[in-house]
Amino acid sequence: MTTTHHPGAAPFRVGLGFDRHRLAPQAPRGPGRPLVIGGVAFDSEMGPVAHSDGDALLHAITDAVSGACGLPDIGQAFPDTDAANDGRDSLEFLRAVARGAREAGWSIVNIDATVLLEAPKIGPVKRRIIESIAGALSIAPGAVNVKGKTGEGVGPVGRREAIEAHAVALCIRSTD
Repeated sequence: MTTTHHPGAAPFRVGLGFDRHRLAPQAPRGPGRPLVIGGVAFDSEMGPVAHSDGDALLHAITDAVSGACGLPDIGQAFPDTDAANDGRDSLEFLRAVARGAREAGWSIVNIDATVLLEAPKIGPVKRRIIESIAGALSIAPGAVNVKGKTGEGVGPVGRREAIEAHAVALCIRSTD
């Protein structure tokens, strides 16, 4: 993964990521995969319908970092047409993008993300999610913020039909 540095370009860049997965009963009752959010497994009858593990939070963060650093988006870098990505752990995607960012001369300053899910609540394991993300990005846990929101009974999230995640990444040009 490479990016081009343009003389006079700002030494910092912001990237925005978004992901949504339909939720369905987990196998054998349906096509849903086990529910994983931010690299942390949840006990849930419903799970994402996805090619990889369907971790919407990590997919949004991967795209946010990619966007900030001018790298290929998650669909380009890890296409769902590639059998190697079937059921693949999304932490691998995030680690690869973090490595690509460093190789392209960028450092990740911070991540701010929001998960939209009616149930289960992420609050009880938020610290584990933050540590998982920070570890994959090789940044301090204090540089990662994750919030959980519901759909208030409205739309696909509110009807428990989907999980969504939004993320913003701030990256700066490495000085080393």
